[in-house]
Amino acid sequence: MASQCSLSTLFPIQSELDCALDDATTEQEKENLTKEYLKKLDEREDLKIPDFQTGLEWLNTEGPLSLNKELSGKVVLLDFFTYCCINCMHILPDLHHLEKKHSAKDGLVVVGVHSAKFPNEKVLDNVRSAVLRYDICHPVVNDSEALLWHELEVSCWPTLVLLGPRGNLLFSLVGEGHRDRLMLFTDSALRHYGEQGLLKTHTVGIKLYRDSLPPSVLSFPGKVAVDSSRKRLAIADTGHHRILVVSLSGQLLHVIGGPKSGRQDGELSEASFNSPQGVAIKGEDVYVADTENHLIRKIDLLERRVSTLAGVGAQGTDKEGGAMGPQQPISSPWDVTLGTAGGAEGNVLWIAMAGTHQIWALFLADGKLPKGSESKAGTCLRWAGSGSEENRNNSYPHKAGFAQPSGLASAPEEPWGCLYVADSESSTIRTLALKDGAVKLLVGGERDPLNLFAFGDVDGKGVDSKLQHPLGVAWAPEQSMLYVADSYNHKIKVVDPKVKQCSTLAGTGESGDTLGPEFNKSCFNEPGGICVGDGGKILYVADTNNHQVKVLDLFSKTVSLFPISTDCTDSVPTKPLGATKAPKLPKSAARKEMPPVVVSAGQTLIMSLTLSLPEGTKLTEEAPSCWALSAEGNEWLLESRVVTGEIEDLSKPLSISTKLPAVIKDFNSNPSLTLVVWLYYCMETGNACMMKAASFTQPLQISANGGEEEITVALAHAL
Repeated sequence: MASQCSLSTLFPIQSELDCALDDATTEQEKENLTKEYLKKLDEREDLKIPDFQTGLEWLNTEGPLSLNKELSGKVVLLDFFTYCCINCMHILPDLHHLEKKHSAKDGLVVVGVHSAKFPNEKVLDNVRSAVLRYDICHPVVNDSEALLWHELEVSCWPTLVLLGPRGNLLFSLVGEGHRDRLMLFTDSALRHYGEQGLLKTHTVGIKLYRDSLPPSVLSFPGKVAVDSSRKRLAIADTGHHRILVVSLSGQLLHVIGGPKSGRQDGELSEASFNSPQGVAIKGEDVYVADTENHLIRKIDLLERRVSTLAGVGAQGTDKEGGAMGPQQPISSPWDVTLGTAGGAEGNVLWIAMAGTHQIWALFLADGKLPKGSESKAGTCLRWAGSGSEENRNNSYPHKAGFAQPSGLASAPEEPWGCLYVADSESSTIRTLALKDGAVKLLVGGERDPLNLFAFGDVDGKGVDSKLQHPLGVAWAPEQSMLYVADSYNHKIKVVDPKVKQCSTLAGTGESGDTLGPEFNKSCFNEPGGICVGDGGKILYVADTNNHQVKVLDLFSKTVSLFPISTDCTDSVPTKPLGATKAPKLPKSAARKEMPPVVVSAGQTLIMSLTLSLPEGTKLTEEAPSCWALSAEGNEWLLESRVVTGEIEDLSKPLSISTKLPAVIKDFNSNPSLTLVVWLYYCMETGNACMMKAASFTQPLQISANGGEEEITVALAHAL
């Protein structure tokens, strides 16, 4: 990559504009200043940046992009990000807003330039998972060695760089919270170059990875919490924007929210969330860190209602708090756990406030923080952390510094008497004393409070041990042991707090989905949540990027998959479990067109499908064989849903039924249903495993005459 200009060339020029914009009082004045600035830049020939290095890995595109080819004649917004960074997550809504306003035909293309902080973030599969998890729909290049970052002299995440139609630097924005300035700069650039006829209207080949994936029961589960007394598990099904409550045998009891994001209180069937992470369950109450809504929510299973306890639904910047919950802005709460502070047992909900790098308290009943004043029920305020992103330990909680705290576990019993904190960006586990708020290091990191790059995978004591972006912690009081989801090392570790010894419990250190079943042969993929069950005998792990919950039996030292039945016992009709759009079929899939069948309004159509595997093979138990029924182009047939289910037994035909709408407006249309199956199977002897897919299109002839209540069509396919 030839050395050309960098941001250091642009900063002195843009700083004059920034100062003038700060003093401007009207939007017209700001637009005029920006227009004159762009005219000034057009006179310069030294602002063209180097092109992307050839050979880089691209996501969400049909192929690599070049500033000199596919992106020529476009205003290009480069988003330099790393997927662990909370500030990078915070600007994604700004980018979504911008992309809704301006398309590639308008002349704008957004390109994410992933420039990793951690070694784990350099791996394409992990970047791909993050692109799916955060619903990023624009092109992303995996610049794993940060080549363009260094060429442009980018210094922090996130950094936005706006380019003109010949790849020339226009503007740069560093950090989050610049939506208005971003819109001003982008609108002005599109208008300026559009008037000159320098913009091109061609589209850029977008190919979203998410469209090729089959539905799954879970999508990037973030956290898990166990209610041992009632034998239930609460799961934050983050990618599906919902909370599941299941029995410990895997029976689905409640589905709240999903599959699309939203912010709705009320009945369980109406409520919605936006990428919820932390969950805590006590009795009939489930507390939820509704992360991307910047809210704390409560699910009352007895009253069957969801309510908001804290937050205003928009990202807050307040680092002190003190208002009543629904009036208190908060920022990206990532985990919650129940505790006690100067009052009745369980009177406070501790919050890992990742967005402001702090630990907060939400009082569920009257209480008092250590060395603090009395707080009324409903009060939400900061407990520890200055708000600066640091690895700073201090006996005064407000002077301590955290770096994106993401996991909490309470250990109130003596001699521990603390809250354990998984502080992800410092790669440490910290303790927060319940009696006085003192913050101390337990394991990981290093002593320099400003060094957030002291990570690794080393078993050992205290600061000599190393972690990589841990997201979850769980306390086992029976054994006085702390369990850690060491997310970017793809491991589960155990810490003896008495001697500060940190050791690997399970995982190989490589991402994967192998069920050992032995601990040292099992693989995980960025596990984000963990909890302890059955009196310290069982660990439940949210294996986030594998879209699974796994069970670790601490006595037999084996790992198994936690089964989740898709048949919900909740009496409220649940929303579809899968994606809202049927995934694309692989090219090798068999496609069968069935003879038309005559149906009428209100009739139930039953599709009886017989599938046969090759001799000597069986379904892979650990893999999600599944089916999806859709009606593309005629979504009214299924009320705009994609109906999905798992395939677990091929000894008898699958029976898939759907009831046609009671009112059909157009009897002359010839709609069709499409049933797609994905089968994962392996040889009964040996390790060879395969995936095959098949599609069945069933044309329908709508009759105005009524018929029998049910009609059955038989389908069959041999692989």
